[in-house]
Amino acid sequence: MKTITNPERLVSVPFSKTRCGVDFYINTGESKDICGVLTEHRTFKTDFFSFYFFRRANGYVLLNFRKIELRDDMVLLLSPHQQQEWHVDEAELDYTFLIFREDFMHTFIADKFFVYRLLYYYQTDTPPYLFAAPEELAEYMRLLGKIKQELLHPVADTYNLIVSVLYYLLVVINRAYAKTYRLPVEVPKNNYAFQFKDLLEKHIRTVQRVQEYADMLRVSRITLNNSVVAQFGVSATHLLKQRLLEELKNELLFSDRNVSQLADEFHFSDPSHLMRFFKQQTGKTFTQYITDYQNGIYE
Repeated sequence: MKTITNPERLVSVPFSKTRCGVDFYINTGESKDICGVLTEHRTFKTDFFSFYFFRRANGYVLLNFRKIELRDDMVLLLSPHQQQEWHVDEAELDYTFLIFREDFMHTFIADKFFVYRLLYYYQTDTPPYLFAAPEELAEYMRLLGKIKQELLHPVADTYNLIVSVLYYLLVVINRAYAKTYRLPVEVPKNNYAFQFKDLLEKHIRTVQRVQEYADMLRVSRITLNNSVVAQFGVSATHLLKQRLLEELKNELLFSDRNVSQLADEFHFSDPSHLMRFFKQQTGKTFTQYITDYQNGIYE
């Protein structure tokens, strides 16, 4: 198979407090304040969460390898390090945005697995958006307004207040997301499911057996699987395969590695095993998948 070359340069956009004009790794504002930012780079990724609360929308965004049609009253929930390509008329968009880095909350929130409790964080089975009723959107705007007011007029306890409001907002959105997609919101009996997701982010390229993750956590595979099913509504094996597939698709589409190099990178014993896994999960060969993507067929 020929080497796959990404014709567009992927730009990494870090959170810049100076550019945002704030003292913290968080900001919120209106579309008119940042018109042009979404299409400044053809393809880019960020190191922060980006939420968009659309009142009026047009066009679509390619998120990694998925096409998301933008609609009025949509709340788009983008996680860090996802590749974005916006096909929109920015002048016609009307939205409020919220951007923040995960580590912004760490001083205040002791739960280091908090973001993994958010069902929309790096979700692979359900879309990274939901639609908000007028009263829901009004509540989101009220909370974002409180954050903006503190950013504009910071005082001694501004950080604590902003994190408190942000925490509340994220949980409220999580409830709405769970309701929209009928996902479980069980009170966790342990952190195994969230630790599993954390370990997946760190080791998915080199560790692809649930038993190995269970060993890392020093629990049985059955205990780990039961915890994952209770929290996310899918098995540990399904979660692992979907996360692995997500990583493979990104590398396939946006890197210069060939099949042999990908097999080495992801610790497959042979390129044929990698291709077999991909075909089982997608129903397509690597070549078919790339050709479809280049022809505007996104999944």
